[in-house]
Amino acid sequence: MATVETISTCVVGMAGINPAPISRLELTPWDLQLLLLDPIQKGVLLHRPDESPHTLIDRLKSSLSRALDFYPPLAGRLSAAANDDGTTSFSVDCNNAGVEFTHAVAAAVSVSDILEPKYKPEIIYSFFPLNETVNCEGVSNPLWAVQVTELADGVFIGCAANHAVIDGTPFWDFFNSWSEICRGLDSISKPPVFERWFPSNVSAANLPIRLPPLEQNVSEEFFQPPFLERFLHFSKESLSKLKAKANSEAGSDNITTLQALTAHLWRSYIQCHLKHSATMSEEAKFVIIVGARARIPLPEGYFGNAVHVARTTASVTELLQEGLCDTAMKINEIVGEQKRERLIKYLEDWATNPTLHRKGSFSFSVTSSPRHNVFGIDFGWGRPTAVRSGKVQKFDGKMTLFPAAEAGGIDVEVCMAPEIWRALGDSDDIFELHN
Repeated sequence: MATVETISTCVVGMAGINPAPISRLELTPWDLQLLLLDPIQKGVLLHRPDESPHTLIDRLKSSLSRALDFYPPLAGRLSAAANDDGTTSFSVDCNNAGVEFTHAVAAAVSVSDILEPKYKPEIIYSFFPLNETVNCEGVSNPLWAVQVTELADGVFIGCAANHAVIDGTPFWDFFNSWSEICRGLDSISKPPVFERWFPSNVSAANLPIRLPPLEQNVSEEFFQPPFLERFLHFSKESLSKLKAKANSEAGSDNITTLQALTAHLWRSYIQCHLKHSATMSEEAKFVIIVGARARIPLPEGYFGNAVHVARTTASVTELLQEGLCDTAMKINEIVGEQKRERLIKYLEDWATNPTLHRKGSFSFSVTSSPRHNVFGIDFGWGRPTAVRSGKVQKFDGKMTLFPAAEAGGIDVEVCMAPEIWRALGDSDDIFELHN
């Protein structure tokens, strides 16, 4: 069985070439509600560069240090202050405590071992740091961590970030910024904006926001059930046909590519469960992460979290009896309802009565985004071959979206229980598009 050997682990701090633009970062309701969840874990697979491992690791560390000059919060730690009323307040202390950098080797693993298996190999989960941690532990744990794993014929760079500090947009922005510095640029193309956005009922005098003791928000320790993942590719052409089909059936042009694909995935997921058990719950739950940056709107490069969770339910019978267009229109409507006023009202209510999201399963859930700049990453020896995520916050029904290597395509990590995959038998192409 292939193994991963840790060669070294160290702390990388800011280079200090540029004056730090910020010393403390207040956390917003978007940030604070994620304190009890897992970090973000995403990484890229690259071909092996034409340089020695020692030279490569030194270059990656040096460029990471210089990139952190532009992102001081990522080199800091969470600060937790106990208040007189029993509440706790969290912020980011940009104290340059540093990020974690691990150099590892999986000499028996090749690029093809990652890309070719039907199911995502479990060894990939060993390519990521910050496993078995939650965001509130950022008081002592790094807010950004890197593991560079040498493969037989490639390199995997896995990164983890505290999700109470950033969401996917600044995560990939920093990943790209690091690669820009590594390939010789003196500055970065997309500097972060540390200006905070709060709802109107949170003034400077109310900061930092006071939270109930975390013990009141923690239920029993979450047990992660077994799961298997498959990585599915949808080409630009197939997505164009799917969108056209949904809009044609609906007599509309309002359904987006992403809504059509999400509808297809939701319907396919339900069909998978019915093949395993005919007694599936009649209520189908749907969760999608909606971006708030354009809705508020926030400045380009806004650093932090700016996402909203939208939920709906539908009848399983109706979903299977209706056409793709009907399901897509349901999704179109729920996304369309997430307007600026609704998002702000949610945040105002949250600031009055803060509650934290808990780990758990959410049935069918769509996360991440195919709009992130994954394949623009270039450390100086070429762009990624593939992108993968870690093991955290995975459950039956989670769909993680990524851009495909080809422009306009979308890749999906489909996570389901092992028994659901097994029940499909020869029908395991149920998620594929059949024209």
